[in-house]
Amino acid sequence: MSETTLGGIMGGIAGRMPKFIRRADPAVLTAFACIVILLLLGSLYSRSFLSPEYLLQQLKVASFLGVIATGMMLVILLGQIDLSVPWSVAAGAMMACAAAAYGPVGVALAIPFGVLCGVAIGIVNGIGVAYLRIPSMIITLATNAVAQGLMVVYTGGFSPQDSATAAMRYLATGFTIPGVPNAVIIWALIGAAMVFALTRTSFGRAVYGIGNRERAAYLSGIDTRRIVMIAFAVSGGLSAFGGVLLAGYASKAAQSMGDAYLLPSIAAVVLGGTSILGGRGSYLGTVAGVILITLLQSILSVMQMPEAGRQIIYGVVIVAMLLLYGRAPASR
Repeated sequence: MSETTLGGIMGGIAGRMPKFIRRADPAVLTAFACIVILLLLGSLYSRSFLSPEYLLQQLKVASFLGVIATGMMLVILLGQIDLSVPWSVAAGAMMACAAAAYGPVGVALAIPFGVLCGVAIGIVNGIGVAYLRIPSMIITLATNAVAQGLMVVYTGGFSPQDSATAAMRYLATGFTIPGVPNAVIIWALIGAAMVFALTRTSFGRAVYGIGNRERAAYLSGIDTRRIVMIAFAVSGGLSAFGGVLLAGYASKAAQSMGDAYLLPSIAAVVLGGTSILGGRGSYLGTVAGVILITLLQSILSVMQMPEAGRQIIYGVVIVAMLLLYGRAPASR
């Protein structure tokens, strides 16, 4: 068969595909295909893996990672990275619980206070990257260490004793709509806001522009430093809010509760097709990546895979995606 004939056949097949499939990002389609494969593999280990109750529980667990990965995606779109996620999550949870110990006013302000602590960490990161031109990997790693030290000083090195408020528990485990966990609704609302910001606002266009070529974006009149600082502030705030939800889910905060979310949040974003070099990616891909990582975690738990093995798998996934997407030419 000649190449011309083969090309005509393939073109005919592509022409018969639905329009949304032809326009879809191959990485997003691949992620959703992997989700289907994982569902089938999981059903081989447990018959309840495909039950609506189990899948809804997995979606609820995925919502915590989804909130954190939303902020991580915003930073990665800029061509940066946020390694302060672990202690942004922990600080948000611990400070929200700590505020609740100060009477009715503290209870009312617990969630905003926890989120603001994460925003403060993000602003420090943003100032370091945007204004001081410190590499994001260095400054975020440094702020993560500082936040860790501050939290250890606050707790005296012991496990935090403060409990989550009723509002925190309701957001993480309650049901406003029957059958739909509040955590899932919160993730959906945050995701919708992020999609709107990235696709319908000048901020979103600036994020993609900076990720593609920061100098060109600057010369076109974009205040690149302000955009970068806002992006890191949003990332810190969403990480802290994820910590608040996790504290509500567990009824209290823990010093190491954010450690398990750094690599998965990066892996989820990259698996969804967002280029680690910045400038390319869609939120739908991040959603697929979050669900994929959550199902993978569930299967590894069923297989009783130790934590070290899970971290190795996450690392391999990130390296593989870097090899795949990192080959695209970048003019930065």
